[in-house]
Amino acid sequence: MCVMIDKFDEHDGPVRGICFHPQQPIFVSGGDDYKIKVWNYKQRRCLFTLLGHLDYVRTTFFHNQYPWIISASDDQTIRIWNWQSRNSIAILTGHNHYVMCAQFHPSEDLTIRLWDISGLRKKNVVPGTGIEDRIVRSTAQTELFSQPDAVVKHVLEGHDRGVNWVAFHPTMPLIVSAADDRQVKLWRYNDSKAWEVDSCRGHFNNVSCVLFHPRADFILSDSEDKTIRVWDLQKRTCVHNFRQDHDRFWVLTAHPILTLFAAGHDGGMIVFKIERERPAYAVSQNFLYYIKDRMLRRLDFSSNKDVAVIQIRGKQQYPYYSLCYNPAENAVLIVNRVNHALENSTYDLYTLPAAVDSQNPDMPDAKRSHGLSAVWVARNRFAVLDRFHSILIKNLKNEVTKKIDLPSCEDIFAAGTGLLLLKTSEGIALYDIQQKRTLASSKVSKVKYVIWNGDMSFAALLSKHTMTLVDRKLVVLCSIHESNRVKSGIWNDTGVFLYTTSNHIKYALTGGDFGVIRTLDVPIYITHVVDGTLYCLNRDVEPKVVTFDPTEYRFKLALINRRHDEVLNMIRDAKLVGQTIIAYLKKKGYPEIALHFVKDEKTRFGLALECGNLEIALESAKAIDDPSCWDALAEAARVQVA
Repeated sequence: MCVMIDKFDEHDGPVRGICFHPQQPIFVSGGDDYKIKVWNYKQRRCLFTLLGHLDYVRTTFFHNQYPWIISASDDQTIRIWNWQSRNSIAILTGHNHYVMCAQFHPSEDLTIRLWDISGLRKKNVVPGTGIEDRIVRSTAQTELFSQPDAVVKHVLEGHDRGVNWVAFHPTMPLIVSAADDRQVKLWRYNDSKAWEVDSCRGHFNNVSCVLFHPRADFILSDSEDKTIRVWDLQKRTCVHNFRQDHDRFWVLTAHPILTLFAAGHDGGMIVFKIERERPAYAVSQNFLYYIKDRMLRRLDFSSNKDVAVIQIRGKQQYPYYSLCYNPAENAVLIVNRVNHALENSTYDLYTLPAAVDSQNPDMPDAKRSHGLSAVWVARNRFAVLDRFHSILIKNLKNEVTKKIDLPSCEDIFAAGTGLLLLKTSEGIALYDIQQKRTLASSKVSKVKYVIWNGDMSFAALLSKHTMTLVDRKLVVLCSIHESNRVKSGIWNDTGVFLYTTSNHIKYALTGGDFGVIRTLDVPIYITHVVDGTLYCLNRDVEPKVVTFDPTEYRFKLALINRRHDEVLNMIRDAKLVGQTIIAYLKKKGYPEIALHFVKDEKTRFGLALECGNLEIALESAKAIDDPSCWDALAEAARVQVA
């Protein structure tokens, strides 16, 4: 859900460079009016304007440590500004054409220049008390002749046409560049030299922007060929390709915290991510099995003991898609689905050791085959959906024992012994493997996850923005549409389904009631629930515990099950107050219970008349002492007597 929250329009003409400060509520912009403006987005105003460039300003960036802004311009210069003193502190010359980017400075003269600005630091930063600052201070005292503020350290030549963008790797001595020669080039540097490592070829028009993935071995680039490409940093091969039908891409940036990216194109911008962040996990009785750092781990909810069970073989190029555990055989199925190339999706079958050495876990051999999904259907059988959309039933030796051709099947989900839930274009179907026939179906589309309750009498079908509760025969009990994405869910032992969206924990009852339990700062994935405690995994695959107040859904459940004593106890404890509960009770036909909540005499009078309690109505009428109330009370008494 993307919503414009503000608009700043003091520039005269196009704005080409934007950068937010990492700590302060300010951002800097540069445009075709030759101006650099610093804005406060909380105050919604321009703080000041920096003048000095004689042509279009292409890019503007804050320094991540010092109060500096670096700008690149078509006037063939790079300027460094102190945004606190609001002065230009350095002008870097040497390019003989437009300077397109000054993150680290590619230009239209086909070169990339790497500048040493340590002299500028000595001149413009007040020394502190650290050892590095004492060295700087002593060096400054012994220099008789000052050195230049910034000097060209390396010139990187290799592109055949103008360079549009460069970026440094966050941790390694690498630079990546994008140019009009349709290439993305990777460079390595040290104190004495810089050299070209390799080129990534695949774009068929000018490459506009490029950056390193902040937390993975990927390079992202976008181009005027209307594509965004993701490259493997080690192999320098394209692994993803996102295409826009009508718009050229111009700029690309990474979120400073989340694994999100934004790209600007002719028609606007898109926000996207290149890989799933949902952890692969499975729950069996009181244990959570999950994968982290190529380790299959087991968490005991009772003791909170977390141990590594096995090491997973092979290199993890993509996040694991799903994990399915078989307690009878102590075996797991791990699916690695490649969404952009489904034919390359695989699954691994592991048998887990009986004894676990957490300090030095085993790396057992895995039985690997191609498949889009794999789930257990019996103690010693599992089903695989292959790339031809056939269902293969296999034994523990990974041998095919039965093949079922279902060309309309898009995905499969576990549904108990000998049964599968099939996802088709029309909805979801309960399928008997032995009889090879459909037992029930429901038109619930685009289901991504299925979560059964303990005895498998109810299931929750999770789609991108919809949560649907069904019974064993797939009869829809309730369906809730969410504006934010539905992430995970679990049934508690009282039949309440708890689920998470991107920013809420919510509940749903099979009768159709639902509500918000609490808000979330970051998405979580529920794994277990006990009373008012949720166990979950975050996107860093870290087990977390979240507490919440279950009173609201317990109250509604007690009301539905007509446990009136429990309802009245909750009222006496004053855990539930407010107009929402009163309105709910009236809507469900319980005005006599709503009376216990109400302090306002007019509201009490109306509720008392509604439930026929003339004694409470008389007390409220005396307190209000209004002729209309006496008339209404008299009419109610007459009707009751009649």
